[in-house]
Amino acid sequence: MELLGSLIQIFLHLDKHLDLIIRACGVWTYAVLFLIIFCETGLVVTPILPGDSLLFAAGTIAAVGSLDVTWLFVLLSVAAVAGNTVNYFIGYFVGPRVFHRDNVRFLNRAYLERAHHFYEKYGGQAIIIARFLPIIRTFAPFVAGIGSMNSLKFLLYTVTAGIAWIGMFVFGGYYFGNLPAIRQNFSFVILAIIIISFLPGFIQFIRHRRHSL
Repeated sequence: MELLGSLIQIFLHLDKHLDLIIRACGVWTYAVLFLIIFCETGLVVTPILPGDSLLFAAGTIAAVGSLDVTWLFVLLSVAAVAGNTVNYFIGYFVGPRVFHRDNVRFLNRAYLERAHHFYEKYGGQAIIIARFLPIIRTFAPFVAGIGSMNSLKFLLYTVTAGIAWIGMFVFGGYYFGNLPAIRQNFSFVILAIIIISFLPGFIQFIRHRRHSL
């Protein structure tokens, strides 16, 4: 419970924590952000890492000159695409054995099943849609790999989705994050981003539960 509370505080005050990272790491902040985005999308065991809210906060800080928004956009787009691609090949090579095992350490079976149903419903388009859905986006490339989705087709979807996702939140933070009304209520804005991001997945989960009853 204490860990959860700490994570919530970090998420709600990402701007302050990013400012501390910038002061401590300087230009290496780009590497830190690259690693977080890569792991959030590329490692199937780390779906809890911040995504949407972190990008918005980074864009907000870039607007005051602490980071370069162009470098942010380019580097984090590469991180998002690379993460999805690695995740896909992990699913392709080891996924079939993992998917049919009931107890896999560090892997939430319920999340995996949810992503599988999502992929079954939307097919290749799930890669684009899932990019904007926390947790689902971490597992969708893995499931696509398990399903042996054509690699070139997957790459087309994941490049399109990755660039759109990074651009929307980074430039959203850059252009709107420092507006007085948003700046004064930044924690609430971050909370709203998190809630809105999770809402479609939550609604889909409720619908799935109703149909299974």
